[in-house]
Amino acid sequence: MTSKEAVAESTRNRDSDASFDELQPDEESSGLSETESMSEDTFLQEDSAVEMQPSDCWAPLSGSSSLSEDEPPPVKKTPTRTKRIRRVTSRWRDRGRGRTSSPAGTSANTEERWNDVTTPDITPPQPTFRPVHPPGTKLISTGSYTALHLFQLFMTNSVLQTIVRNTNEYGSKCLSSPSTPWTDLNVQDLYCFIAIIIYMGLVKCNKQTDYWRGGKLYSLSFPKKVMPGKKFLRICRSLHLSNSVDDAANNEKKGTATYDRLGKIKPLYDHMRQVCRQNYHPKQNISVDERMVASKARTGLKQYVKRKPVRWGYKLFVLADSESGYTWNFLVYEGKLHKTTGKGLSYEAVMELVDTRLLGTGYKLFVDNFYTSPTLFRDLLQKEIWACGTMSNPCRARIGCPQTQENSLPSRAPRGSIRWIRKDSLLFVQWKDTRDVWMCSSFHTAHGTDTVQRRVKGADGQWEKKDIPIPPAVKDYNCCMGGVDLSDALIGYYKVLQKTWKWYKTFFYHFLDISIVNAFILHKEHCKTKGEVPLNQKAFRETLTLELVELGSPSAVAEPPDRKHHRLVFIRASSTAGRQRCKKCGTKTPVKCSACEMAFCFQPTRDCFNEWHVEHNL
Repeated sequence: MTSKEAVAESTRNRDSDASFDELQPDEESSGLSETESMSEDTFLQEDSAVEMQPSDCWAPLSGSSSLSEDEPPPVKKTPTRTKRIRRVTSRWRDRGRGRTSSPAGTSANTEERWNDVTTPDITPPQPTFRPVHPPGTKLISTGSYTALHLFQLFMTNSVLQTIVRNTNEYGSKCLSSPSTPWTDLNVQDLYCFIAIIIYMGLVKCNKQTDYWRGGKLYSLSFPKKVMPGKKFLRICRSLHLSNSVDDAANNEKKGTATYDRLGKIKPLYDHMRQVCRQNYHPKQNISVDERMVASKARTGLKQYVKRKPVRWGYKLFVLADSESGYTWNFLVYEGKLHKTTGKGLSYEAVMELVDTRLLGTGYKLFVDNFYTSPTLFRDLLQKEIWACGTMSNPCRARIGCPQTQENSLPSRAPRGSIRWIRKDSLLFVQWKDTRDVWMCSSFHTAHGTDTVQRRVKGADGQWEKKDIPIPPAVKDYNCCMGGVDLSDALIGYYKVLQKTWKWYKTFFYHFLDISIVNAFILHKEHCKTKGEVPLNQKAFRETLTLELVELGSPSAVAEPPDRKHHRLVFIRASSTAGRQRCKKCGTKTPVKCSACEMAFCFQPTRDCFNEWHVEHNL
């Protein structure tokens, strides 16, 4: 008998009493089949021989040729050895049970397996586009619309009358005093106020009062002609969107389920959502995303979103047309939604924004990983809305996503590698770009012939451009997901948002931005229909500002009957003491232009006055 066989035999002898019930398959307490018991004996024999090497901390039993006389009796170490052997035996027994019961679990996992591009995929049924109204603007194609007409489609005269009435009520109650009594506003005053607000988005100053400052740096004549600075600031302080009676009734409900947190903006909020849906119908590709309106006001409506350019502010869920960026529908997030289904905030927001009674069917919706879930996509399919969106790793994602890792992309897979799984009506795609990209779609095929250019390092270490395959879902997502981002960009160029302590005034300024940008998009679509060249957004806002002022205060923009006459006059009575630097050459001169208010030289050898005016067509 060899040394290893002796060790195994002694181990079985010592443990026969302690683990007899576990090793006997015929006992009622064992609960193991004959096959499991035989496997267990094999593991015990093999593992005991492996674990009990002479290099371990214990020595073989007495009677073995390798036992030394100087060593202590082995009986003293028996409890320690027995305990360790039992621990090893228990560990292998558990593993043995797992392996005997593993085939059922293995067969369940093999039902899902990531496929590569060599496996053909089916072409899912494509949506049939059936909108409720023809896509695009609802303007008369042969009509002519100014910037003011388009703006008034959103800021109608009726809603402005409501704002004026509520502002006068609040101002007379809270801002009136014996020394400075409140003077009622009218719609013309509000038009001028909005015109200055839009002008402030075009011409930036640090403070509102700087627009009425004098001096050489802040001599801006336009705001002074439209409205006095004190009147403008008075309107800013008194601006109110809701009725005081409704506010008082709503405040009594605070702490109950019927309390409306958006009560102070409700009249304008409901109106804006309605008119945005009335004046335009989106095309087939639409997108849903969040929008942040910057604010640091101390209110419970304020949110913090870490990965947004605007991290602090009010969050809106927006549905926009993917091609034009038109804001078609939106929701202000107030901490909860009224329609609670128990399926999550993202699910409820999308289902409330995508109203098939107003939109129609056959739309392709694009969302990001905050909204993507198999439950949402399947429920949208029931409403005949197809969807596509990014997602995080499906193995750590939401319920219904593939959980298998079999044949998935390795971490160092080459760029352009594709893996996919189709589960019922949904396709899950993994694509290797700079990092792994995961997609879920209900109307795309897994792979196609599309390619995209990427810079790839070759074998010689040099970077070169290379065409790599791209899944159709990723390509369409990159083209159609930016509807809300486009709308945000158009708003951000010349936004009219002003700093304010009142949260509802922030929404008033943002609703102005939505009205202007949507009116600008209508202008571009209408000009495209008529074959005309549209204005850019800056020119559109400038035109709108002048038209609003003309509507509110015609005398402010009226042109003088005659052009100013450019003639030379002396700067002061003394030609020596009152000299200034020439605008053209910098030499001191005693004369200036009466119309330009600039000094010029006027001498036989240096006629800067006429030269400068000829250059500037004056």
